[in-house]
Amino acid sequence: MEYLALNNGVRMPLAGFGTWTLRGETGKRCILDALETGYRLLDTAQMYENEDIVGAAVRESGLARHEIFLTTKLFEPSASYENAKHDIEKSLSALGTDYIDLLLIHQPFGDYYGSYRAMEEAYKDGKVRAIGFSNFYPDRFLDIAHFAEVKPAINQMETHVFQQQKQLRNYLGDTRLMSWGPFAEGRNNFFSTPELVSIGAAHNKTAAQTALRFLVQSGVVIIPKSVHEERMKENFDIFDFTLTDDEMKRIEALDTGKSLFFSHHDPETVKWFMSIV
Repeated sequence: MEYLALNNGVRMPLAGFGTWTLRGETGKRCILDALETGYRLLDTAQMYENEDIVGAAVRESGLARHEIFLTTKLFEPSASYENAKHDIEKSLSALGTDYIDLLLIHQPFGDYYGSYRAMEEAYKDGKVRAIGFSNFYPDRFLDIAHFAEVKPAINQMETHVFQQQKQLRNYLGDTRLMSWGPFAEGRNNFFSTPELVSIGAAHNKTAAQTALRFLVQSGVVIIPKSVHEERMKENFDIFDFTLTDDEMKRIEALDTGKSLFFSHHDPETVKWFMSIV
């Protein structure tokens, strides 16, 4: 496993395990399989409604709490100072821990200024080791990061070979980029992309492993998800090879600079999210 240092000195694994859609005993078993494979970063969120099974898996794993890096996110109903304070305690309780390694604001809607103030307080109180954002485009990121007392450590965004967030990275400064959707959910014929297949073959790796290696070698934290243990192991087995400068440039050329999912600037997307606040 490789690590990176966040802007406050906290060490974070470069490769983690995403838990979106995992539920119940089956979901907990998948998380335990991931921990047994070697993953030490687990990514969850209040919106996923599975913080309880993530916490249960951590306790049942037999691993010491300090060995595991827990990330969770505040959902839109938390978008105020008082609600965020309440929901931070709610996440701590659901996870069964007295601290969260990384706490993010899930979406840039509502009173995220108030949410961030509550997160800064939790950080100063030792309840959170690092704080940041998720899905904050350059305008939203700069809007709050420039005035924040505690600088955001992470911005978690859709990031993969077809959307490398090159524009956003120009504005992040010492805030690190974390990828959700590193495989773009297979869109754009992701796993049969000729460049990924050919470059992977040169290293006896798959297109998926090549895509993940490209991200971590670029300093991007990844959280691929799978319910299959063999795929978990494949996604984790990316630290025994290095892409050449030429190979990195060939993959960089795949970037379209566009989302393959949806825009958080889109009025209909904002309307839908705000309707559930």
